[in-house]
Amino acid sequence: MSRLYPARPIVGIGIAVLRPDAVLLVRRGQPPSLGAWSLPGGAQELGETAEQAARRELLEETGLTVGALVLAGAVDSIHRDDDGRVRYHYTILDFAAHHAGGTARVGGDITEIAWAAFDDFDRFALWEEARRVIAAARRLLAFSG
Repeated sequence: MSRLYPARPIVGIGIAVLRPDAVLLVRRGQPPSLGAWSLPGGAQELGETAEQAARRELLEETGLTVGALVLAGAVDSIHRDDDGRVRYHYTILDFAAHHAGGTARVGGDITEIAWAAFDDFDRFALWEEARRVIAAARRLLAFSG
């Protein structure tokens, strides 16, 4: 199915990788969010579980691996063209995990990586839904590690 003007929503996967003082952000290198900072992630592939997709996308985009994943939220990302037609539609399942080690590197379809302090999201013009997921991830992971 085409990602551009799809016949139905596409399942997207995101992952909030947390350190005690920061969250991992990536700058998108492809539409629909070209140039925007977001959580690492991408589209789920046929035959792949959501958790497998999260781990694959994280590894492809950042070179990182993580331990246990916790579902942190769901987000709808709908982009319309000037005529009001749906150009892109992703339903994104966002996971959370603690950073387990390793050094992040740029890979896949991203152009930059940053560890963003929790009080520095304005500098990254971070989407409000990403901020909501990160806050949920911080609450969830505070109890697990």
